[in-house]
Amino acid sequence: MEPVMENEEHFSWREVKLPSSILEPEPEPELEREKGDRRRGRDILIAVDHGPNSKHAFDWALIHLCRLADTIHLLHAVSSVNNEIVYEMSQGMMEKLAVEALEVAMIRSEARIVEGDAGKAICVEAERLKPAAVVMGTRGRSLIQSVLQGSVSEYCFHHCKSAPVIIVPGKEAGDASLI
Repeated sequence: MEPVMENEEHFSWREVKLPSSILEPEPEPELEREKGDRRRGRDILIAVDHGPNSKHAFDWALIHLCRLADTIHLLHAVSSVNNEIVYEMSQGMMEKLAVEALEVAMIRSEARIVEGDAGKAICVEAERLKPAAVVMGTRGRSLIQSVLQGSVSEYCFHHCKSAPVIIVPGKEAGDASLI
């Protein structure tokens, strides 16, 4: 079990141990020719949950944003990082996404589960990482519901100052998957 960590903002988190085959892919011949800025890659923070709009935003980021040498940082906010059932479900989801990132786009992944308010946790993590972008989906609420209840994406859009926030609209019920 991973230890529970805390930072100055009073957010607890647990690193997700991804299988070693996901973390360090074998070098491919085409990776060797990448030089300079392209080879260094960028950090891209993707906020994920168990919903279909989150998966759609992840797929969108892999197709439209990520490059070969980039590293995606998967972030999932939960009510308690000490709850083993929640942790194991979240870990399983993140492992699947990391495998998909490697298979589809040959992108390295890191994953972290944080405890607390999702919007604040995403902004704190963005400040720590200084990513090229923060990518997230929408919950699929109407405009009126979002205004009345607020939303994580709206909060991040207004409060994340260290990186541009990309909010990927949810796909319609009949739309085909991007991947």
